Amino acid sequence: VQIGPLIDDGALEKVERHVADATGAGAELVRGGSRLEGTFFEPTVLTGVTNAMAMSREETFGPVAGIQRFAGEEEAIRLANDTPYGLAAYFYSRDLGRVWRVSEALEYGILGVNTGIISTEVAPFGGIKESGIGREGSKYGVDDWLELKYVCLGV
Repeated sequence: VQIGPLIDDGALEKVERHVADATGAGAELVRGGSRLEGTFFEPTVLTGVTNAMAMSREETFGPVAGIQRFAGEEEAIRLANDTPYGLAAYFYSRDLGRVWRVSEALEYGILGVNTGIISTEVAPFGGIKESGIGREGSKYGVDDWLELKYVCLGV
């Protein structure tokens, strides 16, 4: 596994706060959970996470995976969308019909299906809801810097 540093000490403190909030509210720390040298944070896995926890209500921007139980596809979608944020979401499925249903229902700007590696310079990068407006990368990243003009020329 390759990881990079967080942007600053404030980001580290936020990740630590989210992990502490989750474990304090009943989530189980399965792996990680500690600050490393510099601005690195150990990749962390938590189970028993709920939408009431800070990591589900705020954007963590750190190497933390919160695992949450759900009873079915509809509940999974409802839980995933129950946030003011919408940068990226990830899910795994072998059922192609489910892939399309869930992809259409999730309110996120970027989706990773059966993969955790989603960023590339040729794809539009950006969120929806409180996670941003517009896109960077791809031809769509240029659109925000252009003014569209319609010209009708009679001859």
